[in-house]
Amino acid sequence: MRSTGISYLFWCLSFVGFCGIHRFYNGKWITGLIWFFTGGLLLIGQLVDLVLIPAMTRRANYKERLACARI
Repeated sequence: MRSTGISYLFWCLSFVGFCGIHRFYNGKWITGLIWFFTGGLLLIGQLVDLVLIPAMTRRANYKERLACARI
């Protein structure tokens, strides 16, 4: 299970130049790479993610639970 708090902690890494790590954590590899190489879409995407992180974490946890239920 992923944690919203850890996602926000990873989001804070953008202040030291590691943008998009929170997206990797939540299973969004493509947008994580885009955020990483563009500086969080010039930091505008990073600011938008402040609002989107709880939904991203819930969706990642839901997908994980579905995958476990299928096994």
